[in-house]
Amino acid sequence: MYRSEQPAKLAMPILILLPLLLLCCGVGNVHCSKVHDSSIDLQSLLDFKQGITNDPNGALKNWTTRFHFCHWNGVQCTLEQPWRVWGLQLPSQSLSGQISSSLGNLTFLNCLYLSYNNFVGPLPLLGRLQQLQILYLDYNSLSGIIPDALTNCSSLTAIDLSSNLLVGSIPPKLGLLSNLGYLNLESNQLNGSIPGELGQLKFNTLRLGDNRLSGEIPQAFFRLSSLQYLSLELNMLGKALPPNIGELLPNLKELTLEHNKFGGFIPDSLGNNALGLNILDLSYNNFTGRIPPSLGKLSNLTFLSLQVNQLVASNNQDWEFLNALRNCRSLEVLSLSNNELQGSLPKSIGNLPTSLQQLLLGGNSLSGQVPQSIGKLSALIKLGLDKNNFSGTIAGWVENLKRLGKLYLQSNNFTGPIPSSISNLTQLTLLNLTKNGFEGPIPAALGNLPLLQQLDLSYNNLEGYIPQNFGNIQGLILLNLNHNNLHGDIPDSLGTLQHLQKLDLSYNNLQGYIP
Repeated sequence: MYRSEQPAKLAMPILILLPLLLLCCGVGNVHCSKVHDSSIDLQSLLDFKQGITNDPNGALKNWTTRFHFCHWNGVQCTLEQPWRVWGLQLPSQSLSGQISSSLGNLTFLNCLYLSYNNFVGPLPLLGRLQQLQILYLDYNSLSGIIPDALTNCSSLTAIDLSSNLLVGSIPPKLGLLSNLGYLNLESNQLNGSIPGELGQLKFNTLRLGDNRLSGEIPQAFFRLSSLQYLSLELNMLGKALPPNIGELLPNLKELTLEHNKFGGFIPDSLGNNALGLNILDLSYNNFTGRIPPSLGKLSNLTFLSLQVNQLVASNNQDWEFLNALRNCRSLEVLSLSNNELQGSLPKSIGNLPTSLQQLLLGGNSLSGQVPQSIGKLSALIKLGLDKNNFSGTIAGWVENLKRLGKLYLQSNNFTGPIPSSISNLTQLTLLNLTKNGFEGPIPAALGNLPLLQQLDLSYNNLEGYIPQNFGNIQGLILLNLNHNNLHGDIPDSLGTLQHLQKLDLSYNNLQGYIP
């Protein structure tokens, strides 16, 4: 691709041919020129091509000297003569090989974008590229360390080296890149501590998740008042968060710290001051105490995951947060599973935003009956109440959740019949009711759930026959009915379930053969 609208330099000794050439080539481009104004740029690109071992999409098929390099696929040039390579952009081309360090000779290069390919080997040496602003090499298989020489590219504003195989520590000298506002090193194998020198920059986005980083968040980071996206998940970072983190980082939109070793209380200031937050993930840590009601002030919040911590709720005051979250009108995901929530689930659960699509409360010590008001959450597609001490029946609320795709109620004390009205849940793909006290017959209405893939009714007190119409559930992968009081013949129709991978009918009083 060529970015210039300026006339090409055409060396023509016979001036009478100039009008004809202009008609053929067009004023303002170099479509007819094969003269390469920069032999250094030409050779650098050819060296890069030589390092490519596989080009299945033919991305470099026109990279020949028959054409000016400014017309080569993925190449952009400066606006004026002599035309120099300004950008090299070849993302998602399935290119294989090594990235030649000859690209470091493209001294006018502003943008290098080679993401989503299959490049291997070390990062190219680009230290001479004083004009380079954007470096995107993410989603490759690049290995080795991040070289200090990269910090010589003093104009860099954005670096994305995520989803590679990089090792070693994060170079503290990256803190010298005074224009850097976006840094993504996620999903590598980087270790050591996070250098405090990065806190000298004016980041908008800092993503260091899914590495092997340890230690604490540098105190300097809490002076990055312009920071909007901070992702440190899947590391070994620890210590408590500053109580005033929301005041220090008021522009946060995304904070993801899951799968680390953070502890202490969840700061109230996140809800009181970081009012732009839309994603907050503190799951799989060691946070303790109550869930702050101030989170209900986050009107833009769409995703809140606090699962697998040591958070508590045992009285009305502790549960205030649940009522406060009604103000998060855009909330789609709320996960509080595997904490220390106990007692009855408040009726205010039904006041959560109607936008809610996932509600996960499994693995706590909740008891009593599930409030009927939960049936008002009509947008739910995933509901997890498993591994608690809920009791009573599920009729009266479950049939109202008509968009449910996955329902986890296993390992509770539910009793009564499985309501036939569950057939209203026509989008259901997974139904897990194992390890409860359900009784009575298996409703034949379950055979009318066309999308059902996994059905687990094991370890209950169900009796009667296996419905013949279960053979209609053609997408069924798992059917587990063991440890019940079922009797009669095993339906032949089960033999028509071509996708069935697991069938367990043991510990019943059934007769016949498993088809």
